Amino acid sequence: MSPANSQEQTPLLDALRDRTNHPHAPFYAPGHKGGQGISQPLIDLFGAAVFRSDLPELPELDNLFNPEGAIAEAQDLATAAFGAQSTRFLANGSTCGIIAAILATCGPGDKIILPRNIHSSAISGLILSGAIPIFVNPEYNPDWDIANSITPEATAAALEQHPDAKAVMIVYPTYHGVCGDLRAIAQITHQYNIPLLVDEAHGAHFNFHPNLPEPALSAGADLTVQSIHKTLGAMTQASMLHVKGDRIDIQKLNRALQLVQSTSPSYILLASLDAARQQIALHGKELMAQTLQLAEKARSHISQIPGLSVLEPLNTPGFAALDRTRLTVKVSDLGITGFAADEILHSELAVTAELPMPQHLTFIISLGNTETDIDNLVKAFTILEGRRRKKEEGRFAQSPTLPLSPSPPLLSPREAFFFPAETVPADKAVDRLCAELICPYPPGIPVLMPGEIITPEAVDYLQQILAAGGKITGCSDPGLQTLKVVRQ
Repeated sequence: MSPANSQEQTPLLDALRDRTNHPHAPFYAPGHKGGQGISQPLIDLFGAAVFRSDLPELPELDNLFNPEGAIAEAQDLATAAFGAQSTRFLANGSTCGIIAAILATCGPGDKIILPRNIHSSAISGLILSGAIPIFVNPEYNPDWDIANSITPEATAAALEQHPDAKAVMIVYPTYHGVCGDLRAIAQITHQYNIPLLVDEAHGAHFNFHPNLPEPALSAGADLTVQSIHKTLGAMTQASMLHVKGDRIDIQKLNRALQLVQSTSPSYILLASLDAARQQIALHGKELMAQTLQLAEKARSHISQIPGLSVLEPLNTPGFAALDRTRLTVKVSDLGITGFAADEILHSELAVTAELPMPQHLTFIISLGNTETDIDNLVKAFTILEGRRRKKEEGRFAQSPTLPLSPSPPLLSPREAFFFPAETVPADKAVDRLCAELICPYPPGIPVLMPGEIITPEAVDYLQQILAAGGKITGCSDPGLQTLKVVRQ
């Protein structure tokens, strides 16, 4: 039976179950030996069963780096389910897939075209590979303080100026569910016979319902990385990398993955990919229809609450489609930041967003949500709006505006990473070259990266994010009183 006709099978999950239930004397890692050495507090939290399945690369379980058995079969099934020609399971999250994609296509000094709002994992790929970024600023919507996609026209202009680029990478969809014109970008990229790499971390569900945006592979992507755990039913950190076409050197990709994946991958995570694939392959259309229905209910009710706006498709550059399971609610018209709203929703009203930002909050509505969840979300926003009318003191702040980098990096991220650095007061760092990767998290989009000029606008934005209650990662000084800069 071919993989396309056998999606009910779970070869890796079955192999793990069989080995878990096989009595034997274990003289191999991990040290807890099927849970016998696990501390009682962990057993109290998780139960004992999960630890019996925490197994290493036993013969029956195959090997992630040279799959010939259960993993190979599971990956083949995923290949068919997601419309790829080749699929790799990722136990180190989409981060390792993004890094491997860059390593597989770019070497030291090679150019890669990518949007300035790329995830920080891509910057890690640049540092490790030595590739030179050719940044294209995405289209920016100041009304929503949201960066959309880069446009086909901007991609074409970048390739015309840098025809020696080795790859193009884009984000599709963005954290807010915004999708650019990927099909047009793919056609332009392929005119130069180079691969289009796609960070599709938030779009693993696109292949399973016609009312969702077009999947990246269908639109012409050569390689795409999906966080199966973000929108489908896998465990956190479990992702997949898919390849289609002949522009990716598979052997080079395999070698790159060996650099960035653990040599002791969690079979619990890998088996969760097998199970999530089976679930979405067999029941995807039904599950996504239910998810879309819940999302539309939330959009309809919240958009009627005074002072709140819900992001809908916009006729603006870089906005070709919207993932309607992604709900972004603007709260700035209430006179409150997204950070303050998130604090109230989370700590007082038992509703937790995925992404708070200065003007809005974004919620992931997925196959795991229920009608009760949506009811609680609508109720929480109704209460929040009621508090606005009472004008609670200390909750309101002006929303900062995301600064876009005005110029390309003067050093490559790799050069800046390895260059001698020094720590200076933040106000003395302006006009110096940054030696850190600094970004509000989530979404993990760098405001400053190694090799870029530190601008007053960037420092001011980061300080306003902190003052409003946001979190900053990557900087050696969490209070942002000092910054690391390239030594002069």
